Amino acid sequence: MTRLADYYVVVGYDLDKRVEGEGQGRILQRFPEKDWEDSPFPQGIELFCQPSGWQLVPERQPTSFFVAVLTDINSERHSCACFTFWEGLDNPQLQKVEASEADEADDELAIVQSAQVFAPKSLVLVSRLDYTEVFRNCLGLIYTVHVDGLTVPLETVVGNLLTCIIPIAGGSQRTITLGAGDRQVIQTPIDDALPVSGSTVAQLFRQLGIINVLYLFCAALTEHKILFLSSSYQRLTDACRGLLAIMFPLKYSFTYVPILPGKLLEVLSTPTPFIIGVNSFFRSETQELLDVIIADLDGGTVTIPECVHISLLPEPLLQQTQTVLSMVLDPELELADHAFPPLSTQPSALKIQDKEIRGIFLWLFARLFQGYRWCLHIIRIHPEPVIRFHKAAFLGQRSLTEDDFLMKVLDGMAFAGFVSERGPPYRATDLFDDLVANHVERIRQEETCPHKVMNHVKELAEQLFKNENPYPAVAMHKVQRPSENSQNNAQSQTPFPVLDEVAVQLFIDHAASKLKTAPPVVKAELKSMVPSGPPLGDTVDRNGNVMANSARRLEVVRNCITYIFDNKMLEAKKLMPAVLRALKGRAARVCLTQELNQHVLQNRAVLDDQQFDYIVRMMNCTLQDCSHIDEHGIAAALLPLVTAFCRKMGAGITQFAYSCVQEHIVWTTMQFWEAMFYSDVQNHIRALYLEGEEGELQNNSEQLDASGTRREISALDLASEQSRLWPTLVKEMQTERVQKEESTVFSQAIHYANRMSYLLLPLDTSKNRLLRSSGLGDVESVSNSYVTNSIAGSMAESYDTESGFEDAESSDVANSVVRFINRFVDKVCNESGVTNEHLKALHTMIPDIVQMHIETLDAVHRESKRLPPIQKPKLLRPTLLPGEELVMDGMRVHLIPDGREEATGLMGGPPLLPAEGAIFLTTYRLIFKGTPNDPLVGEQVVTRSFPIASLTKEKRINVTLPMDQFVQEGLQLRSCTFQLMKIAFDEEVASDLAEVFRKHMHKLRYPQHVQGTFAFTVGQCGKMVVEHKTKDKNQSLKTLSKNLVKSAKRTIGRQYVTRKKYSPPTWENRTNFQSELDEDEISVSEEVDQSSLTLSSTIRSSDRQTMSNVVERACCRDYQRLGLGTLSNSLTRSKNEPFRISTVNRMYTVCRSYPGLLIVPQSIPDTTIQRICRCYRQNRFPVVCWRNSRTKAVLLRSAGLHAKGVVGFFKSPNAPASVPNQADSTSLEQEKYLQAIISSMPSYSESSGRNTLSGFTSTHMSTSGKWGSIRGSGRLSAYNPDIGTRLAGKESPQSNGGPSEALFLRQQKAYLYIIGDKAQLKGGKQDSFQQWEVVPIEVCDVRQVKNSFKKLMKACVPSSSTSDPNMSFLRCLEESEWIALLHRVLQVSVLVVELLDTGSSVMVSLEDGWDVSTQVVSLVQLLSDPYYRTFDGFRLLVEKEWLSFGHRFSHRGAQTLGSQNSGFTPVFLQFLDCVHQIHLQFPMEFEFSQYYLKFLAYHYVSNRFRTFLLDSDYERIELGVLYEEKGEKKSPQVCKSVWDYIDRLNKKTPIFYNYMFSPEDDEVLRPYTFNSNLKVWDFYMEETLSEGPSYDWELRGRQERVAEETPEKPDSGGPKSQRHIVWPCYDSLSKVVPDAITKLLQDLQSLEAELGQTAEKWKDTWDKIKTTQRSDAKLESKPSFSSSLLMSSNLSHQRRSQGVYLQESGGGSSINLALDGEASATSTPVAGRPSTSTLYSQFQSTESENRSFEGILFKRGALLKPWKPRWFVLDKTKHQLRYYESRQDKECKGVIELGDVESVFPGTSAMGAPKNIEEKAFFDLKTTKRVYNFCAQDSLNAQLWMDSVQSCLSDA
Repeated sequence: MTRLADYYVVVGYDLDKRVEGEGQGRILQRFPEKDWEDSPFPQGIELFCQPSGWQLVPERQPTSFFVAVLTDINSERHSCACFTFWEGLDNPQLQKVEASEADEADDELAIVQSAQVFAPKSLVLVSRLDYTEVFRNCLGLIYTVHVDGLTVPLETVVGNLLTCIIPIAGGSQRTITLGAGDRQVIQTPIDDALPVSGSTVAQLFRQLGIINVLYLFCAALTEHKILFLSSSYQRLTDACRGLLAIMFPLKYSFTYVPILPGKLLEVLSTPTPFIIGVNSFFRSETQELLDVIIADLDGGTVTIPECVHISLLPEPLLQQTQTVLSMVLDPELELADHAFPPLSTQPSALKIQDKEIRGIFLWLFARLFQGYRWCLHIIRIHPEPVIRFHKAAFLGQRSLTEDDFLMKVLDGMAFAGFVSERGPPYRATDLFDDLVANHVERIRQEETCPHKVMNHVKELAEQLFKNENPYPAVAMHKVQRPSENSQNNAQSQTPFPVLDEVAVQLFIDHAASKLKTAPPVVKAELKSMVPSGPPLGDTVDRNGNVMANSARRLEVVRNCITYIFDNKMLEAKKLMPAVLRALKGRAARVCLTQELNQHVLQNRAVLDDQQFDYIVRMMNCTLQDCSHIDEHGIAAALLPLVTAFCRKMGAGITQFAYSCVQEHIVWTTMQFWEAMFYSDVQNHIRALYLEGEEGELQNNSEQLDASGTRREISALDLASEQSRLWPTLVKEMQTERVQKEESTVFSQAIHYANRMSYLLLPLDTSKNRLLRSSGLGDVESVSNSYVTNSIAGSMAESYDTESGFEDAESSDVANSVVRFINRFVDKVCNESGVTNEHLKALHTMIPDIVQMHIETLDAVHRESKRLPPIQKPKLLRPTLLPGEELVMDGMRVHLIPDGREEATGLMGGPPLLPAEGAIFLTTYRLIFKGTPNDPLVGEQVVTRSFPIASLTKEKRINVTLPMDQFVQEGLQLRSCTFQLMKIAFDEEVASDLAEVFRKHMHKLRYPQHVQGTFAFTVGQCGKMVVEHKTKDKNQSLKTLSKNLVKSAKRTIGRQYVTRKKYSPPTWENRTNFQSELDEDEISVSEEVDQSSLTLSSTIRSSDRQTMSNVVERACCRDYQRLGLGTLSNSLTRSKNEPFRISTVNRMYTVCRSYPGLLIVPQSIPDTTIQRICRCYRQNRFPVVCWRNSRTKAVLLRSAGLHAKGVVGFFKSPNAPASVPNQADSTSLEQEKYLQAIISSMPSYSESSGRNTLSGFTSTHMSTSGKWGSIRGSGRLSAYNPDIGTRLAGKESPQSNGGPSEALFLRQQKAYLYIIGDKAQLKGGKQDSFQQWEVVPIEVCDVRQVKNSFKKLMKACVPSSSTSDPNMSFLRCLEESEWIALLHRVLQVSVLVVELLDTGSSVMVSLEDGWDVSTQVVSLVQLLSDPYYRTFDGFRLLVEKEWLSFGHRFSHRGAQTLGSQNSGFTPVFLQFLDCVHQIHLQFPMEFEFSQYYLKFLAYHYVSNRFRTFLLDSDYERIELGVLYEEKGEKKSPQVCKSVWDYIDRLNKKTPIFYNYMFSPEDDEVLRPYTFNSNLKVWDFYMEETLSEGPSYDWELRGRQERVAEETPEKPDSGGPKSQRHIVWPCYDSLSKVVPDAITKLLQDLQSLEAELGQTAEKWKDTWDKIKTTQRSDAKLESKPSFSSSLLMSSNLSHQRRSQGVYLQESGGGSSINLALDGEASATSTPVAGRPSTSTLYSQFQSTESENRSFEGILFKRGALLKPWKPRWFVLDKTKHQLRYYESRQDKECKGVIELGDVESVFPGTSAMGAPKNIEEKAFFDLKTTKRVYNFCAQDSLNAQLWMDSVQSCLSDA
């Protein structure tokens, strides 16, 4: 029973304390005046009566009523009902006015004019109960008595009110009267545990809507700040009450103020959560609150600030709750679309609706907390139950660990209250307990069906309704209200009287004395055992959807463990990777702990080293995926095991598994240890009581379930039984039980102190990993260092010194561990009621425990250091190029598979990746070399490398290695040679070392200057660099030319020669070169008089020297070949040659990026050129670069015009120019220039007019060419305005085929077509009288190429495999648009070829003239002129168009630091790809193979050669790279030019030669260019993992040599298999399976070697075969196809249709002839065959050395040894005579230094000399040490040898 009202207070306006117009209230009277003992008088009531402030108003306001809530110091909530009315009084301000304050008074008077004002007065009831209506009635009655002047004394009414006693709960009705003729019935709820809500919840939903309320609900549960706004106070209270009602069974425990007075608004900035209501009047003050959720009840909105994230209910709960809520609140929604809706679907009455909504939330909580009782740990039963909730287990079993909402709720205060209130197993139960325990099954079945849920909710609503209204409503209320007239006639109203305190106090005292004498009311508490409901495991399996093949995985885990314990280590090793993968799954981890448990006997399991290692590895892997809270209890299950498994070490020392599994977060998490401790304590306490009652419980520790099945008694059941019995026990028994429990907890605490020290003290106590990662410093923090210190080996000592802890005493570790354990012990012992004595004892014990453990660990650590380190694979050294040096030695890394599937075993076969090895950084490359992790291919070597200069992107990644399970830091490196390296650093690599590696890599990738690149640094002499530094930046032209001259002098040397022949700079060894060059006579003769030289007469002799070099450039030879002009005497030159070689740019003053010599029309003087060039971008004016020998049409190239030039250019030439300004004159000169080009064409000069062109065309039209796609002749229409868009590839008007000549004849053609950029040519008007025409086309801009290339790389070399269909290879390839770009370039090129072939000249004038223009111009020449399809021609084409004409290789390749930001743009690669496409379509037209193109594609970015460095000839001359002296070569190995290298290689091996080469004369190629005809270049896709890229040829030879050096052991084991497993991504196919031609050449060579003949060069052999074939073919009347297949050129069509399969890859260009089994007979590989690289040449040695003379000589051995034939090599360069065992031998057997040789003279035959050899064949060699006797094959040969040696000696 309790009082209805505690206090009755009258509060009035305080006239004395007004501050600046703001009034205050004061308490006029309160009853009783003394505080009740059980509820103190609340403070601050006067603030709450007028929450908006106390004010006087000019008019009377209506009376008002609301209920505020006050919280007292004991955090009890009191209802505070305020009834306010207004009383008139004389305006206090009018009385105060005095002269001195006149102005102020005026202001105030303006506000309140009336003489009479009204002040508020409040009647307040304070109560612990919450009966709003009753309070309203009681206060209303008092007011009525006063207003209407009833006869009842107010003292009686108040006295009765304060003495009214009613029951709290039980459902009874109580009638009360206050003695003024009134009667009220108070209905108490049946169960006061359930909140009473009236209809407040339904109102709340009406005001805010479903989603908004759900947001508020989740926000309140997850402890956010919530603020309600409304202009009605009562609504604020109701809304807050409603929100609390739906939170049941959780209780809100933070600040709760439904009505907050304006004076206290600063409470809103409190940091703690709250639910507060504020009048909308103060809305503006709430605007600046940043973290408060504001719900506006009047407007129906909820505003959530940006910085606040509300975790919502987990799906599908959220969706289901919303659905059911809308069924309650808006039942018509479901039926809104029905054709015949039911007649009435009104929602229930508000009161009922309110309970239905609450039912839904009860149902929701039952689902959220289902099974919670199974996660309660009961730690103490007596004297009071102590209960803890095991959050991690609950979340884990519900598989909701990721769920934000539930995590926050379980961590919240409300849930802590829930556990302490509902945890005890023996107490009164309510609706929720019943629901969560007994309706689980029902709720599960309903989940999916909202209507079933609805039915359930209605049942719950009924119970809730009944709780509040147990009886039908009785209409017995009778409460007087004030009469109408008394309210209106309030003017005359007397003020509210002061009551007589004594009278009221008498009432109260009287009632109190009556209560004392009354017998006490005894109400039996209905306590019972709280049901637990079904265990969680059964209910949740649907969530933890087990992996499909989990049974198979568990099997693998079990087998592996069995193998380990049966000591079948090899089997276990094979299974290990699969096991470690399986352990990602929870089931497998649980299985592991169970399996390991079976191998533990009496708490101990001793293993040998290898078993121990495997077990530890599996444990680490299992723990690796445990989160820090260990929600699945895996760490908990492993905890007993890590102290059981051990291995014996020397000297009686045992190492336990715990010392190897410490590096996991879970061990440093306090919550984990607490949960573990409590669960252990619970088990012990359960055991304690089970033992005690063994006698009584026959069905020991089992109990019959409702269903009759037996199950274990849970600890909670036991506890509830014990609590029930507790009052019946005698005192001694009680204390005994308390002591038993307490000592149980104490002993567990000691046990745990030990356990924690095991897992927290590291094996090497000098280094506290945990301390370093601050894991113990702070409970929540997470340790991230994952290095197993179980293995003492392989951790390089040098890294340890960097930890910064060498000097730290072990005490640091001990202290931090002791602190951690102390904190743990304090917490758990306080919670579980351990006595203080025991706690003190524990604190003294802990440091000893730790110290003891440290001592044992030290011994273990000492022993573990003696263990042999775990064998890691030896690091393999890479082979380096000559001149290549290591920058950083190998760092142990793992090469991780990327998105390419070949190596990962997905396409069959064991996986080659991941592989373990090392990464090496050299001056030239980045190399990984290692061995696969998979034991089945462990003996293979995996190499992956790329040039450092080709690195395009580097990013840090985190990698989890499948074997070790530790996340390693790694790098992903992408190269534009289409290579990707994903590496993970091994744990022994310190992270700062990895950082150093990155820095070095960046330095090498982006050197400061191009001289820092490998091509320069290799074998470099330092003088250039110094010179570069002293060079002044802003040179005048004069000094520039001086420098030019100097560098020219330097590079040419002092002697001055007249060269008649062109000899390429470094091809000394070319023997048959003269004949080819005989026609290329370039005479720059010294004798001719200076003035007659065409080089302008100012040239000084030194300049002429430079010029002679310029002349020697490739371009000049080409210009001469094309008949475009020579540099001979001006006298001898015929004046009618249309073109001349101009030297206007010899000093690079006109255009920096052009070559020194240019072809221009004869009639244009140099001065004009200097003016014209200004109109073009970069000064790149039009120059001729090729002429069609048949039609004499020329091809010109230039940059686009400057924008201002364009318009002037297209002005009609007839326009009257009154004042010819400069621009005009320039454009006129431009026209003159173009006119000069046109007039050079024979077709123009022959014809009197344009019309005869048609005749010309028809005569010159021949359909002999090979047709490609861009041939629709409609395209060539001169006046077709659409030509540009067509060219851009929109559509092809006619299918590929010959032109219809009729069309050609009809159309007029321009003499000169200018291919220009569409964007640039806007606004240019076409003039019909001009003889040129502009073809606007769209070109791909450099940015497009760059982006396209990036996407192409990602498509060809993806960084990770993906199953996403949108990311498939073909899709990515299409998105990259690379093929489309190739199509565009090829299309334009084919168009130009067409135009040139039909006799029109073409000028390509695009962008800056160095990207797309270069591509187009080069392709046009390649397609039109067969010469450029040979080795020499292609080299010349690249040198001329790409190098001389200034394609910006350094800039586009981002070769230096300066161009780093511009990014890599592969314009040249695009060109090579186009050539590759043409090569594919015309395989017989090219002398070089596809491999040649790949070789260039690789080395143009590799920076190994200087050829593709720098941006123009000007820059090359400046650095002195252009004409490098012949004699300057220090080391013959280092080739500076890629061409020399190719040439040298080509002599050795036919790797670059295309065997199908049989060109047709003067054939113009017209390739198909549709996207469907273009293929992806295999250069982008292939890789050879066995040896890395095959483009650095020396490396291949070396690797083979290393392999062959190991001598073959005599083979006892029968015949060897000739089979060899071939992986496409691993082996170089052409080496493993050689093609027929290579094989035949090889057989020839070995036969020659056997016969002792000197082998011929491969080229000579090939040419011989070719000629014999040709002659055979001529002799036979009917040529047999097979014999003439390779050679005959007249069978091209037949040849293309028959089975010639061109196969090509890194190993060499080759053909397979699929003819009548010929090939199959010869193509089996030969075992131990010499390597291809040394097959055919006479160069056998390791270095590419100079062999001046070589052959077989017999050499006499030492005393009594016979004469032996040896292969001798005379090397002038090294000045030595070397000899080898045989022709093939690569190891030199001996060296005779020529420096020691004194003389060489004819000798005599000696004993044992070879028979049948003439006397003169003998000769002797006398050195300072001894005399060598030699014998040649014949006298001639001997004489040759003697001469050669003699010449060497005389040279020296």
